[in-house]
Amino acid sequence: MSTSYDVIVIGGGALGAACARELAHEGRRVLVLERGGEIGQAWRAAAGMLAPEIAAGEHEALYELGVASRERYGELAPTLRDSTGIDIGLWREGIARVAVDEAEAEALRTSVAWQRQQGRRSDWLDAGEVRDRWPWIRSAAGAHWAPLDGALDPSRLVAALLADVTRLGSTVRNETVRKVEREGDRVVGVLADSRYTADDVIVAAGAWSGRIEGLPRPLSVEPVRGQMAALPWPEGVPPIILFQNDSYVVARGREALIGSTMEFTGFDTSVSEAGQQRIWANVRNVCPTAVAARPTRAWAGLRPVTPDGLPLIGPAPDLAHLWYATGHGRNGILLAAVTAQLLHQMIREEPVHEHVRVFDPARMWQW
Repeated sequence: MSTSYDVIVIGGGALGAACARELAHEGRRVLVLERGGEIGQAWRAAAGMLAPEIAAGEHEALYELGVASRERYGELAPTLRDSTGIDIGLWREGIARVAVDEAEAEALRTSVAWQRQQGRRSDWLDAGEVRDRWPWIRSAAGAHWAPLDGALDPSRLVAALLADVTRLGSTVRNETVRKVEREGDRVVGVLADSRYTADDVIVAAGAWSGRIEGLPRPLSVEPVRGQMAALPWPEGVPPIILFQNDSYVVARGREALIGSTMEFTGFDTSVSEAGQQRIWANVRNVCPTAVAARPTRAWAGLRPVTPDGLPLIGPAPDLAHLWYATGHGRNGILLAAVTAQLLHQMIREEPVHEHVRVFDPARMWQW
């Protein structure tokens, strides 16, 4: 005996919840199956930054996807607040990326110049401007300032998305999916604590995506541990989000969140002394005032990472009506909003921008 739905979403984190909400909003009957627990999920250990311009790398498609998703949150935040009563904590006060020497400054100036050529509002602040704005920052050679970047609270985001899913008449259950089931060349459902059938199945299980049985091909999504810590935000220091290399300080409420590591430790979610020391050493180089207090807590999460560092967004090859929304690495919170939109378009067989082709899951097996 099985229960039937229009769509089954495997995973109730930011990606899965966003996809479920997008489809439920259209009137689809959606079932979200979340393995549950409070350990390991990437969103529980995320700082929640919406920083496509500050974190811009060499991949133009990923940059454009990030900017589009950041703007989508500007529309989504008030809608979720009105429909669920949950404020996702959207903060759009800008982010600074500090250069500690001239080599870093040159790289950041190049990034700013490229972004301005794309019509973005990124700015370069020289050393004097950095001192004037943030006199408590240790010596800096300048900073990349992205006035439209910001952050949100990942826990509130997931709670709001799932609350909206249930409000719209769909279902969220804490069950671990063991297997995707098929008939011929198409997916027909999943096996969890019970058997469920659906027209479409979306794999959004984060670092656990590749451990689901029945996938048509091995899925190369592996966990990468990211450690973080929190401490009281210093009195008299205005809230800010500050980067230096891969380290950051994020003001959230009365706390400073600092991070993060990228460690290939399998599914180990423990906090290590060595990892915490790296976090503190990196942040102290730039922001000694913000990290003067003792930490109040430390934790770790598992980011789902692909071999090429790009997410998997789209249909699974060889099995019709199976979809992937996973492998987003450090960008899961940022990209959740636009990933949900893209997958919705694909399921409806609507055209998507050609940039999106680089995220096609089929690329993983093209050799």
